[in-house]
Amino acid sequence: MPNAKNTMVAATGWSRRSSTEAGSVAGDPRIVAVNRAMAELRRGAPVVIVADGAALLALAAEAADATTLARLAALSRTPLALLITPERVAHLQGRPMPPEVGPAAISLPLADDAAPEDIKALADPTADLDGATPALPADATPAPGPVPTATIALAKLSRLLPAAVVTPAALGAAEDGYEFARRLDLIAVAATSVLNYPDAVAGTLTRVTDARVPLEGSEDVRFVAFRPLDGGLEHLAIVVGDPLASGEPPLVRLHSECFTGDLLGSLRCDCGDQLRGAIQRMAKEGAGVLLYLAQEGRGIGLMNKLRAYRLQDAGADTLDANRQLGFGADERGFQVAAAMLRDLGIGKVRLMTNNPDKVRSLGQHGVEVVERVPHKFEANGHNARYLATKAERFGHMLG
Repeated sequence: MPNAKNTMVAATGWSRRSSTEAGSVAGDPRIVAVNRAMAELRRGAPVVIVADGAALLALAAEAADATTLARLAALSRTPLALLITPERVAHLQGRPMPPEVGPAAISLPLADDAAPEDIKALADPTADLDGATPALPADATPAPGPVPTATIALAKLSRLLPAAVVTPAALGAAEDGYEFARRLDLIAVAATSVLNYPDAVAGTLTRVTDARVPLEGSEDVRFVAFRPLDGGLEHLAIVVGDPLASGEPPLVRLHSECFTGDLLGSLRCDCGDQLRGAIQRMAKEGAGVLLYLAQEGRGIGLMNKLRAYRLQDAGADTLDANRQLGFGADERGFQVAAAMLRDLGIGKVRLMTNNPDKVRSLGQHGVEVVERVPHKFEANGHNARYLATKAERFGHMLG
């Protein structure tokens, strides 16, 4: 469209952060440390979680093997333990465990002949499908406090199973957790930095670039790319027409990425229909914004979503599959969405959603939802149970 970029720049007051402002945020060691700790967990290395004089060594349960466990044990004076979520404990014990109880610790080894496979089986419910999960030991006890809670949160941020092998760090005389980590060339991160990361990283979101991208559903489209200053997950705003031209709250959709549905046309969900249908609706109205958020599988990541699919094929519904994995029903937050809308000059929206949680969350983060616009599609023969679960157990307005 002619001069579309200039029109939107003038309308929204887009301006890049100054180099001074960006540099000060980018150099914040608390945010950078979380991102580096996520990378370490994903590659199978231990990290050090620090709070109130305590220092806990943590290894992703998915990375447990003879070598990594031996290395972890050598860095501590106490036995290893497996940290799992109350949702996972509830599944293993066959009875509810309130999430507010916090993580639970299981002493290791589980038995004299315990193997890394036992640890992985306790952490991964897809092992249940083969009857391989060992019985939950009786000494599984709550592990309250910011360090265990942050350890589980870090695993979730890393898109790994929410389970970790942990042990207190063997600190030297007058040594704290950060000095211990530096001595051993490990990454150390404060528990508070992990727990505050979603809010903190949303505050660093900055626009990287934008470009015209005509789509099948609308030719008048620009993509605006956003990246947090710690180099973490990137998000897109798909801008149809000029959403601010009318002066009225624009039509907006928060769409969590779905590789299987959006790209490959999976029939297990309605994500592809919702994505394309939203763009078509915005084109029909003349304008709108679709935020394409890096929150695959309600925030659990693609690998864990595929694990959830296996559990669903074995009989679980969407919500129970997430809980069996050790996650909450929905792990997403919409701080980033609110930050993107503010950057685009949008403070009030007509939100295209069936999910009341999105309406509440945007309001909590300073974006007023003046209208909820229903956005539903008929079942296709493969996703009827999925849609029913959305309505019955997640409270989506599909009636």
